[in-house]
Amino acid sequence: MAAEDEDLSGPGGTTPAPGPGSGPEPRPETRSEPRPEPRSVPELMLGRPPMARPLPGFDTGAAPAEPGPLFVDWLATAVDAGVLDPQVFTLSTVDADGLPDARVLVLRDVDAAGTGWVFSAAADSPKGRQLADHPAAALTVYWPRLGRQVRVRGTVERAADLVAAAEFATRSPDARIGALVGRQSEPLASPAEYEEAVAVARRRLEATPDAVAAGHAVYTLWAHEVEFWQGEAERHHVRLRYTRTGPVLTPEWSRTLLWP
Repeated sequence: MAAEDEDLSGPGGTTPAPGPGSGPEPRPETRSEPRPEPRSVPELMLGRPPMARPLPGFDTGAAPAEPGPLFVDWLATAVDAGVLDPQVFTLSTVDADGLPDARVLVLRDVDAAGTGWVFSAAADSPKGRQLADHPAAALTVYWPRLGRQVRVRGTVERAADLVAAAEFATRSPDARIGALVGRQSEPLASPAEYEEAVAVARRRLEATPDAVAAGHAVYTLWAHEVEFWQGEAERHHVRLRYTRTGPVLTPEWSRTLLWP
C-alpha cells in the first residue's frame, strides 16, 4: 500500500466519513521518496577491477614485421568476438593554443602497406581546422571485450576532393544528411532549428542524390609510431611498439617490447 493511502485510512483501516459542516476533506500530504545520495567515483568503481575476465594472449614473437597487418588482424578478431562498434576510435589533436582535444570518430579504412589510418571529417569543424594548422594527430582504439588497445601517432594528410566525394557516396542517407546540415560544433538555438535544417538537407539529397557536403574531407594518419597493448588480469600487460625507421609509406619498422 502506498504511503499516501496509509495516511487516508487511519489506524482502523477505514476512512472516517466527514462530519456535518466539516467542509471539504483536506488533501493528504504528499510524501516524496528520498533521493539516494550520489555515490562517489571510488564507490562506483569498488569491486569492478579492470581486466578481471579471460582475455586473449599476445605472442609478440609471432607479430609481423609491420604494424598494419597486425592491426587488421586485431580488428577482425574484435569483429568476430562481437565487440560493439569495433571501428570506433578516439582522434586527438591540438588547438591553436597547443591544448589537446579529442573526439570519437569512425575508422574508414587502413592502408596496411603504407600503414595509414583513414577517416573523414568536415574541414571547417574544430578538428578540421586543427589538422589544417597542425597536421599531426594521435589515434586510440580500445576493444574492452578483448582488453586490447592500439595507439597510433603520426602526421596527417588530406586527400583530394575527388577521393572525399567518392567516400561521401558510400555513406548511409542519414549520415549524408547529417553532413549536409553542417555547422558542426556551432551554438544551436533550439532542437527545432536543427530539425528544420535536417528537413532542408533531406530535400536537397532527394533532389540531388550525388550532392556532397561542402568541406567534406578524407584524411590519412600516416603512422610514425604504433603500439599494441594486451591487457592481463594480474597487470602483466604485454606491450609492443613499432617505430618507423624509414620515410613515410616505406615498410621499414623497428619493434620494441615495453614494460607494462
